[in-house]
Amino acid sequence: MIKELTITVKPEDEKNSGLHNNLIRKELQKNNIKTDSFEAVFVKKSIDARHGQLKLHLRYKVYIGEKPEAAGEWQPKWRPVDRSLSGVEGTHSVIIVGAGPAGLFGALKLLEQGIKPVVIERGTQTRQRKKDIALISTRDQVNADSNYCFGEGGAGTFSDGKLYTRSNKRGDISSILRIFNYFGADEKILTDAHPHIGTDRLPQVINAMRDKIIELGGEFYFNERVTNLIIDEGDGSARGGADDKPRVCGVEAQNVFTGEKATFRGDAVLLATGHSATDIYEMLARVAPAALEAKTFAAGVRVEHPRTLIDSIQYHGRGADSGLGAAEYRVTTQVEERGVYSFCMCPGGFVVPSSSGPDEIVVNGMSAAARNSKWSNAAIVVEIRPEDIPQKFHEQAAAAGCPQLAGLFFRREIETLAYKNGNGQAAPAQRLTDFLAGRKSSDLPSSSYTPGLVSSELGSWLPSHISERLKKGFEQIDRNMHGFICKDALMIAPETRTSTPVRVLRDKETFECTALSGLYPCGEGSGYSGGIVSSAMDGENACICISKSL
Repeated sequence: MIKELTITVKPEDEKNSGLHNNLIRKELQKNNIKTDSFEAVFVKKSIDARHGQLKLHLRYKVYIGEKPEAAGEWQPKWRPVDRSLSGVEGTHSVIIVGAGPAGLFGALKLLEQGIKPVVIERGTQTRQRKKDIALISTRDQVNADSNYCFGEGGAGTFSDGKLYTRSNKRGDISSILRIFNYFGADEKILTDAHPHIGTDRLPQVINAMRDKIIELGGEFYFNERVTNLIIDEGDGSARGGADDKPRVCGVEAQNVFTGEKATFRGDAVLLATGHSATDIYEMLARVAPAALEAKTFAAGVRVEHPRTLIDSIQYHGRGADSGLGAAEYRVTTQVEERGVYSFCMCPGGFVVPSSSGPDEIVVNGMSAAARNSKWSNAAIVVEIRPEDIPQKFHEQAAAAGCPQLAGLFFRREIETLAYKNGNGQAAPAQRLTDFLAGRKSSDLPSSSYTPGLVSSELGSWLPSHISERLKKGFEQIDRNMHGFICKDALMIAPETRTSTPVRVLRDKETFECTALSGLYPCGEGSGYSGGIVSSAMDGENACICISKSL
């Protein structure tokens, strides 16, 4: 018999195996299972800081009258492909646009079927990308193709590496975690309720994934910006039947350094670009505007607190002595029929510059594996629906030939306004108490944001339907997290890349684009996920559909 059950202990008893066994025995008795002989295998840990007490919930799989399954090392199912064979000779290939989690996990899923992935990435490999990112803070230089958003591993590579998701209906979350662990992530991600890898470790994990894909016969092309889709003018017979939609059979790209143009052809194209690849939306607006639709997104600010303050709030007065590490929080509320909520909370982390162009400011958050900086931060954002976008941006989008891009124009305006109210990549900022009082901060607290800060009255230039909802939202958040509003709470603006304002339409069953055959949109950039794990699963699911179609 196998029984899964949860016991609850104090943090100081986390390693007390004797106590755990006694509690497990009592739980078994409650379930009318009377035995002194069992073996318990630890499954999952979660922290419960509700009701003024700190508790750990520990999930165990208990074996009664039988032995636990042999743990063993997880074995992947990837198959090597023969580089010497072309598609005509029997080996299919799929072009993957984007080397983020959707693209990388999609590539691994294709390799399970012996299909060759060809990954096209506009940015650089992680080693060079680190240097490009450093220049944002040291020299105020933003490389439009290699930054926090673009490059090997996607936007998640230099973030917290959060692996927590609620998207458990998309696929096997544990499988994604096992793959990350296989490539070097700490084993704790397999048992923590809110697992994370850390920005200091994730690049090595991503490198190992790339090396394995190449070893198995896949290909990578970095510094290649996709500029167009290659459309097959035939009858679609290569895919097993005629189709009344144009068929995509590859992409055109341009080297970001040399300007040299190249074409990449395959049996299908996986569109796995991230939320910041605005030129991809503009390309689709030109080639197939019916493939796009406007969607809800969010915009707001990063709020940074001293880590000790957040720890004290969440752990009810206990800080480092709790032994639980930097405290997390997740807040959500409703203000005037729109959600106001936290996103990408980074305990013991840093606020980082995430612009993907030289004339804009965008901020994001990240944490190292240890989560041991002096600060904790989170995005606090406001839900924005298509009907909330000012009319002038709808007119701009219509003039550009694609009304669905109005949200993209609006997002760009906020980021440009931030640049005008900052100084280079030094971001506009304000104490939270001053924001609520409607006054410019005379001084600013210390911050983890290395490009620097410029005191700014954020409410004077942020769109009013964002700033006013933020004000009411903060007051509601403080009721649940008393002390959240304080003079040391710092707002840094803007946070605009939590999701994309545009969706690339696809069939719910086949994952194929509704307007273009052979094109499979997936991940954050196409509007179907919101984090590393959900993007990875979406890339996998799209590639399962591709393999079936081939």
